[in-house]
Amino acid sequence: MTRILVVEDEPGIAMALEDDFRSEGYEVEVIGDGEAASSRAREQPFDVIVLDLMLPRKDGFEVCRELRRAGVRTPVLMLTAKTQQKDKLLGQETGADEYITKPFEIDELMKKIKAYLNK
Repeated sequence: MTRILVVEDEPGIAMALEDDFRSEGYEVEVIGDGEAASSRAREQPFDVIVLDLMLPRKDGFEVCRELRRAGVRTPVLMLTAKTQQKDKLLGQETGADEYITKPFEIDELMKKIKAYLNK
């Protein structure tokens, strides 16, 4: 079964993503802080990581950077309210595969996830 790690500290967004992904048949794990997410993504294999940037204990940029340094090649889709070009570039520099800004369309996110799963 396809496993998705959702790293999101806003409960409403996390629950909506979890529900949407489960309705598509994915196994979903939700983590609300960056430090725990960094550890978990290195301990367990996931097929896709959906990563918020503004997180408690460690931001998403640092989480992504740590995962890439540790050799984790799981596709990372950053999902964030940060819309400035400098943040998008930093996301790419840290190793993110996609940078999606909030508000977002769930259909667009699902298409991107499916594209990475089919690679």
